[in-house]
Amino acid sequence: MRRRKVIVTQQQDKALAVDISPLLDVVFILLIFFIVSAVFVRETGVEIERPQATSATQVAERSVLIALTASGEVWHGGAQIGLAGVAPLLRQMPDKPVVIQADKLVEAGILVSLIDACKLASSASVSVASKQG
Repeated sequence: MRRRKVIVTQQQDKALAVDISPLLDVVFILLIFFIVSAVFVRETGVEIERPQATSATQVAERSVLIALTASGEVWHGGAQIGLAGVAPLLRQMPDKPVVIQADKLVEAGILVSLIDACKLASSASVSVASKQG
């Protein structure tokens, strides 16, 4: 038996190669789309144990989150702002609802002072966050 010799020309060699650059373009476009359209959760910067409430409801996502720890510290965006820093913060963000995430062990007087400071600095609504239970 005779064996045939297969001769591959340069033109046939190019036809056999797979060009993946359009595939990479599509993958990068999808990656950029998912990064841009991702929704990032805003946190206050401290861990708060919220009290339970059976009447808890959802509030708007576009709200200002302020945390009140059990020791009376006021936090926003990972920084401790104190009670005096609430008014300047809310004046920068007018007409946004405020959600206070107060620890369940915080004293009532401190919570009332924070609610009062929020209401005096902003015309928007002020809510206290709780776990739904």
